[in-house]
Amino acid sequence: MNSIEKEISYTTTNTYSTLNNLTAHTKNVWFVCHGMSYLSRYFLKYFTQLNTKENYIIAPQAQSKHYIPPKFKHIGATWLTRENTIKETENIMRNFDAIFEAEKLPKHINLILFGYSQGVSVAMRYVAKRQLQCSQLVLHSGGIPKELNSKDFKFLKAKISLIYGINDEYLNDERMIYETNRVHELFGTKVNILPFEGTHIVNVDLISNLV
Repeated sequence: MNSIEKEISYTTTNTYSTLNNLTAHTKNVWFVCHGMSYLSRYFLKYFTQLNTKENYIIAPQAQSKHYIPPKFKHIGATWLTRENTIKETENIMRNFDAIFEAEKLPKHINLILFGYSQGVSVAMRYVAKRQLQCSQLVLHSGGIPKELNSKDFKFLKAKISLIYGINDEYLNDERMIYETNRVHELFGTKVNILPFEGTHIVNVDLISNLV
């Protein structure tokens, strides 16, 4: 059997979702990366409690869709797997580039990069690879990519927050010690560590307190 895996490049189309309107009254723009098995339009529900005039939310959509077990009725999406991660990451970075280009955000705006669960990895990679200066980088219940180091974020002047549920079924005590050490390794001691009573859920109350 002479099997060869080849590579091609082509143009693709994807969606993204927004909440509220970008106006002269907008103070904060949130770029929010959903977790595994979400769709961007449904992920926006976690940000509806924010002041609608002051906050504009952009939710990029992961490209890879799948049916969610056990009934395989609802549809979700995933950002990355360990298969061809480097190339897939490049695709995601170009996707995010296109969104920022389309949105034409004012330079004076407070830009908040927010990642939840699997979305933490793509949010962090985008900030690092594009040297994106933002006001806040929020890491909610997700893992920090192993390849990133402190030099990747030396340019960054953002406020860093690490949020996680102390009863998270995917993040045991040992894992959270590791992730906490990693966030200090990357950003130093000026990190806002925000544990909460709860499981692997999006904490809406803590999101509201970030602004």
